[in-house]
This record gives sequence, C-alpha cells and structure tokens, in this order.
Amino acid sequence: MSRILIVEDEVAIADLEKDYLELSGFEVEVENDGTSGLARALAEDFDLFILDLMLPGIDGFEICKQIREKKNTPILMVSAKKDDIDKIRGLGLGADDYVTKPFSPSELVARVKAHLARYERLIGSATPENDIVEIRGIKIDKTARRVWVNGEEKQFTAKEFDLLTFLAENPNHVFTKEELFKEIWNMDSVGDIATVTVHIKKIREKIEMNTAKPQYIETIWGVGYRFKL
Repeated sequence: MSRILIVEDEVAIADLEKDYLELSGFEVEVENDGTSGLARALAEDFDLFILDLMLPGIDGFEICKQIREKKNTPILMVSAKKDDIDKIRGLGLGADDYVTKPFSPSELVARVKAHLARYERLIGSATPENDIVEIRGIKIDKTARRVWVNGEEKQFTAKEFDLLTFLAENPNHVFTKEELFKEIWNMDSVGDIATVTVHIKKIREKIEMNTAKPQYIETIWGVGYRFKL
C-alpha cells in the first residue's frame, strides 16, 4: 500500500484529501505545519508528498527544496495562489506537479495515481544490460537513470530525466507542450502546460553551453520543442 504524507494547515482540506485518498486505497498521514511536515518527510519513507505552499513554520517551497535534495519521491504542490510565478518557482525547486485550489478531490486522486504509477514503474524496472542513449556529447543511461554531458555527470529530477530521454529518443520530431505533458505526466494538460516550459528550462540549464542559443532542445515558436541531432 502506497504511503502518502499531506502537509496542509487547513484542517478541513487536509481531512477531505485524506478521506478521498484512503477510499482509493492509500495510507495517508497528515501534518498541519511546515516544521513537523519537513521533519517527517526527511525521516520517514513515503511514496508521495502533497505540500501546501502557505504553511506555518516552514513554507511548502522550502520543504520541497529540502526533500528534493535527498529524495526523488514524487511531490505535488497545492495552493490557492494562481500566479504563474508561484507555479514556476515550485516546479523549479523540483516539484512534479502543481494543483491550484479549488480542485475536485477526484482530480487530486487521479494525479496521485498517475505519479505513483510512473514512479513505481521507474524504480521497479530492471534490464540485463544498461540501456544507453548517446547523442553529441550527451550520454543517457536509462537503466541507471544517470546523465553525462561531455563526460560530466549532471543531476536530474525524475520528470526532467523522463522528458530529456523522450526527446532524445525521438530526435527531429516536433512535439507540442500538450503532447509532452500527456506523454511524461500521463494525463491531459487541463489547460496548464507551464510544467513543460519550466522543465525544459531546467534541462537546458544542465545540458546547454548557452541556454539563449540551445544546441540540443530547440523551441519551435508557436508549436513546441524538438531535440536536434
């Protein structure tokens, strides 16, 4: 049974999230302040974290940052703040998804299931020999989930790795943001594709010599992105 930690100071919302997730078969723990939430997130084994942004003690941004420094566990950020800057900041710190309040509990459950399913497939997969993708100085070890750029290893979050690998395995193919969101996040964009833009930006910072003139991931204005051979 997958174990989920909710860090949410609004008790009614936390209880609603907990009830729906437990009805879907998950084991759910709740903390109502950032300090205790961060302590449990780092000390205990959870399969997914749901973090509110505005929390007493330590905010969701800082919790996300500290979790991501130590774990690749999926992180969903939840907030009433609709500003793109908050979404960009949260995703830039390593969150896998960002849900804006109010949202339907069934939508939250669907997103949780999608992230857990993908993560479990990744950590549970095993092949006799490492599957390697190499293109112009970039080496992607799909089995070990490691990336080297010109011989130097770079650290990627789970979704950054998935997105880079998918593009590199489909070179010269132009994908829309909607197509990439559906492929990597395994769900429809629901009108919010800022996630793809932020992840492309983070990947470029790690693989490109000059992010203003990318050699690998090219923006096709008005359409989407492609990986150049």
